[in-house]
Amino acid sequence: MQYGRILASALFAGATTGLIAALLQLAFVQPTLLHSELYESGELVHFGGELVSAHPALPGFDAMRDGMSILFTVVIYIGYAMVMVALLAIAEQRGRKITPKKGLLWGMCGFITFQFAPGLGLAPEVPGVAAADIELRQIWWIGTVISTGLGLWLIAFGANKGAYIIGAILLLLPHVIGAPEPEVFIGPVPPELAALFAARAFGVGMAAWVLLGLTSAYFWSAEGNRRQDTT
Repeated sequence: MQYGRILASALFAGATTGLIAALLQLAFVQPTLLHSELYESGELVHFGGELVSAHPALPGFDAMRDGMSILFTVVIYIGYAMVMVALLAIAEQRGRKITPKKGLLWGMCGFITFQFAPGLGLAPEVPGVAAADIELRQIWWIGTVISTGLGLWLIAFGANKGAYIIGAILLLLPHVIGAPEPEVFIGPVPPELAALFAARAFGVGMAAWVLLGLTSAYFWSAEGNRRQDTT
C-alpha cells in the first residue's frame, strides 16, 4: 500500500472539497438553520396570532462561528478523503483503472453510504424537533453506513450472482429493521422550513461527495503520474 501517496492525495482532495462544501453550507444550509433557531428560541412563533414573514432578518457572517464551521468541515472532509482514497488504492490494486470520471461515481456511492441511506430513516433535523434516543440512533446510523457500504462494494466488485444478492440484501436490511422513531412529534419550527433544511442538506451533501470523488480520483492519478516521472 502506497501510504505516502494516499496521504498526499487525501489532503489535497479533502481540503479542496471541504472548503467548497463549507461555502455551500454557509450559502444554502446555514440560513435555514439560523431561521429555525428563531423559532426554537421563541423569537418567532408558528401558528401564532399573527402571520410571520418567511424571510426574517438573519445574522450576518460571524467570524468565530462561521470560521470554526469552515475549519471543522475541512477537517471532516479530509477524513472522508482518507477513506475514499484508501478504497481507490484497493480498487487499483485489484486491476481497476482510476480516473476522475469514475471518481464521480465513487463520490455518488459515498453520498449514498454516508448521507442518503441513513437519511431515509434519520432525516436531517432542524433544532427542537422530536427524536428517539440518541444512542439508538447512533447504532442504527453506524449499522446503516456499514451495511450500505458493504452492499455497494459487493455489487460493484462481486464476482458472482451470490455477491450481488448479498449486496442487495445489505442495502435493504437497515430499512427493513427501521430507524428508531420518537414517541410523539413536537417542535416549534414550521414543517415547510424543516423540509427545506433537509432538502438543502441532501443537495449540498450530494454536491460535496461527488466533488470529493472527482478530486480524490484526480489527485490519486496525478500523484501516481508524478511519482512515476520522478523514478
